[in-house]
Amino acid sequence: MNEYVDRLARARAAMVDRSIDGLCLSVGSDLPYLTGYRAMPLERLTMLVVPLDGDPVLVVPKLEAPRVDVSPGTFDVRPWGETQDPISIVDDILGDAGRVAVGDETWTTFSLALQNAGEERSWVAAGGLMSDLRIIKSPAEIDALRVAAATVDGVVDQMAGMGFSGRRERDVARELVDRTLADGHDTMEFWIVASGPNGASPHHEVGERVIEHGDAVVVDFGGHQNGYASDTTRMFVVGEPPYGFDNAFSVLLEAQRAATHHVRPGVSAASVDAVARDIITEAGYGDLFIHRVGHGIGMDTHEHPYMVEGNDLSLEPGMAFSIEPGIYTPGEWGIRIEDIVVVTEDGVEPLNTSDHSYRVVA
Repeated sequence: MNEYVDRLARARAAMVDRSIDGLCLSVGSDLPYLTGYRAMPLERLTMLVVPLDGDPVLVVPKLEAPRVDVSPGTFDVRPWGETQDPISIVDDILGDAGRVAVGDETWTTFSLALQNAGEERSWVAAGGLMSDLRIIKSPAEIDALRVAAATVDGVVDQMAGMGFSGRRERDVARELVDRTLADGHDTMEFWIVASGPNGASPHHEVGERVIEHGDAVVVDFGGHQNGYASDTTRMFVVGEPPYGFDNAFSVLLEAQRAATHHVRPGVSAASVDAVARDIITEAGYGDLFIHRVGHGIGMDTHEHPYMVEGNDLSLEPGMAFSIEPGIYTPGEWGIRIEDIVVVTEDGVEPLNTSDHSYRVVA
């Protein structure tokens, strides 16, 4: 069966389970997950309308319609012209649908217009329905994640031979981006090169700071290759590590490995976080671990499931997520180690396999 036919069928089954009469998806990854088409984020509405009864229809601006590649038996295309009202077209397709789920990333201007056009309807967020569909990756999706992970692993190894000292963070980041795109990524979504005290900011934006001898450097980067995301973090040290770094790194590496080995079907998402956090806390660094241990990954860099306290979701084969504990000492340095892993039938497969030790660079 065509994968999009199967996904649309599963979406309709989920709609029945949730008593939803219509599903409307616009920008974001939910749309290409069901159709293979990613909409440009424009002021012109693109929206897939899936009525419980009747064929799915992609309402799309006429000038964007040539970009749509329709898989056989999946959905119809309804182009709309510049002087037409796409909201009324969507409203007509929904017909007598009483309860409609709208994609989480739909622009507010369109969501409000739909509500005003169909005041007799009730509206709910489609996020829960779609995350349940996307949370278990198919073998093909896992293969795509595996390829993307291999690309960034290769770039990490290349960076071990680069010179860091005397260069600005943004210069190292530029080389990082160029190498990743040259090696197969289609896009880059983020790149963190956080040196010295900047490493204590988990989402530091690269800047003008010149990397110096004795700096610890957090390198966290990822993008998309063939529609699926990568995300990895490795540590680099310019010359001698700063005071206290070696001990903290050993603790973090133990925590990251223990959390990875803990992953298997049936354990909770929260327990993966707890395994890493307990080790870090017992070593005296608990207050310096300031974020969850991981996030799901797939078509988006961040998606369900999330490895965080309070998430009692039981892990299942096919779930993919990061394991990335960190220790951050304000004003001094930061450390993070990150792999993408996939739950298997009897355990876990780490997709990132580059050396976890910190690399000493010039």
